[in-house]
Amino acid sequence: MNRTFYTLLLHLALPVILLRLAWRAWRAPAYARRVGERFALGLPALRPGGIWVHAVSVGESIAAAPLIRALQARHPELPLTVTCMTPTGSERIRALFGDRVQHCYLPYDLPWAASRFLDRLQPRLAVIMETELWPNHVHQCARRGIPVVLANGRLSARSARGYGRFARLTGPMLAEMRWLAVQSEAEAERFRALGANGEAVTVTGSIKFDLAVDPQLPERAAALRGQWGAQRPVWIAASTHAGEDEIVLAAHRQLLAGCPEALLILVPRHPERFDGVLELCCREGFASVRRSAGEAVEAQTQVLLGDTMGELLFLYALADCAFVGGSLVPSGGHNLLEPAALGKPLLSGPHLFNFLEIAARLAEAGALRQVSDAGSLAAAVGAFWSDPASAARAGAAGKAVLEANQGALARLLEGLERLLVRP
Repeated sequence: MNRTFYTLLLHLALPVILLRLAWRAWRAPAYARRVGERFALGLPALRPGGIWVHAVSVGESIAAAPLIRALQARHPELPLTVTCMTPTGSERIRALFGDRVQHCYLPYDLPWAASRFLDRLQPRLAVIMETELWPNHVHQCARRGIPVVLANGRLSARSARGYGRFARLTGPMLAEMRWLAVQSEAEAERFRALGANGEAVTVTGSIKFDLAVDPQLPERAAALRGQWGAQRPVWIAASTHAGEDEIVLAAHRQLLAGCPEALLILVPRHPERFDGVLELCCREGFASVRRSAGEAVEAQTQVLLGDTMGELLFLYALADCAFVGGSLVPSGGHNLLEPAALGKPLLSGPHLFNFLEIAARLAEAGALRQVSDAGSLAAAVGAFWSDPASAARAGAAGKAVLEANQGALARLLEGLERLLVRP
């Protein structure tokens, strides 16, 4: 499939795309707003001539935050535009930056929509976070001489096989990109095999290692934990997907049998699932409260539903150990480095194909334990609670891995600076 055929198929699929958008809007009403932006219609006022950063959703927005702040500090004269594809990503961008950045949805990958968007924005540099590559957007940038950079790039073996099935589309797209700054040598080899210019691919590491924690955050968490009871054991299951919540709750039931005062902080990955997960908790007989409602966590509370945005690090800080979701189901896992930065011992399921190298480093250091079901999850959490010294060693090991691998952000910024000054 080449780009012309891809574009034809995309146009033919527009009715399906709109139906899917309507279905999503039914489940999450925020999808019904600002639909025009997805076709480069009704875009907000955008000051041209700056830097454009695309972060598809929440995870990429959080990962991009240090980069965006650094670019703003270095180039306060340039407007910085951040795009995304999801309402939750949009909310996160607004929460992180407010009016300090320009923001809209990235239009669908239709050549006329991409052209209209770029004619309006006229960026000097386009930075795409992690994996979100769109052939027509990349081609329209190349036509205008706009350097396109893949920042913090990652590409699992499974995704590489998928791209490889469309070599006549993927190869030319990668060849048009100016720089691919990727997380590991394995990913660099995959991009080169798919058609990227070898000289344009650089291993810079993961900027997720460059996470900085507000020193007041652990203090605030300790104060709240004091209100719950200093000796009360607490664990968190964060970024859970459909199918994982049942496993987590089954594990928590086993923990409560031996430790009735135990508290689970359960944080679903997607906001549209908050209500359903609360219903599940109540249906399963757990005394549950919502974080967003400001309900007090009492002695009899068994589950605290983390249904707020932008508080995940704080919720991690409240726990004794952390299970990171998207890993007991084949979703590829989520960011293990956030709880590691707080010195928390880590747990995950076996499905970590989006974070293989990071997970391997953490596991090798003794910071990460993998579980496969409710029984092994409950046993691992219970083991951390019963052996605080072992939990402390695991937490310290994870923090050491994080600190030893920092520096990717500086390497990425150095490369972006060279592209910005190049005529």
